[in-house]
Amino acid sequence: MSTMMAASLTRIPLTAFVSGFSKPSLLRPTQNTMARFQMYANETRTATRRAAKRKSFKEIAMAPAGPGAFNVGKGLVAGGSVIGLGALCYYGLGMSSQLGALDKAVLWPEEVRQRIRDTYMYFGGSVAITAASAIAVSRNPRLMGLMMKNSWMAIGVTFATVIGAGMVCRSIPYQEGFGSKQLAWMAYSGIFGAVLAPMTLMGGPLLIRAAWYTAGVVGGLSTVAMCAPSEKFLNMGGPLAIGLGFVFASSIGSMFLPPTTALGAGLYSISVYGGLVLFGMFLLYDTQKIIKKAESHPPYAMQKFDPINACIGIYLDTINIFIRIAMILSGGGGKRK
Repeated sequence: MSTMMAASLTRIPLTAFVSGFSKPSLLRPTQNTMARFQMYANETRTATRRAAKRKSFKEIAMAPAGPGAFNVGKGLVAGGSVIGLGALCYYGLGMSSQLGALDKAVLWPEEVRQRIRDTYMYFGGSVAITAASAIAVSRNPRLMGLMMKNSWMAIGVTFATVIGAGMVCRSIPYQEGFGSKQLAWMAYSGIFGAVLAPMTLMGGPLLIRAAWYTAGVVGGLSTVAMCAPSEKFLNMGGPLAIGLGFVFASSIGSMFLPPTTALGAGLYSISVYGGLVLFGMFLLYDTQKIIKKAESHPPYAMQKFDPINACIGIYLDTINIFIRIAMILSGGGGKRK
């Protein structure tokens, strides 16, 4: 567009001056000269407008990113935080007319209490194994180099390994004690830790701060889920699935488009900030799902209540929340240095 404008503006005065010197002034009225200047000026403005209208979608998408893309994401997280604090005060202070899971806990038999305790025990064990695995891999240069490969084959193998380990872990029937189910659970958590090992390059202080923030978010949302009516968040399955697809597509798109462009910054903001809000809502859903399963599972069923499968949902939610908080704290959410 600038080339077209420069060419037009350069040609106009040259044409006028050459015609003025080549012909006697008595043979060229002044009115015609003014009309020619006006005609050329109108043509220039028309060409400029046409060039502006011809701006392609690629030029718009690849334009430098402004602060608006990240500000929208920050506003979304701030709004979600306000709603979460409001829900915590509303349900925590007993202002709801319906009984929450915490109110019903006094009526639970010991078996239901034990199921919930076992679920959160395995959840804590998953987090500990993941952290230990990430630290161990980060101290092994060969494994660290393997985890940091950016080729499509390496990414595909990593995804396939994580998904396959999760499917194997879920498919094995649960038995009390230490058996194949527990081994598969430990392997699954360890593989996740290896995948997260490159995050150690962010630095220990930042990751510790992100872990504390994650603990606060998970603790607060778990309290909301336990104080709210027992099926308040169990109806969010459909919208959450749609949101997950949207965030996943944004995450894939941000792999191809740098966050310095307008479209890349928008996709990155949806993936980080939108994902943080989405997985916070998933945590509410999965927490009440654990309570519902623990209450409704028949005590003499052929297949026992599985605390390992029950904890995988909140474990994945916590990992995703931690990753996004660490990315925001590292400056990946718009505060680029």
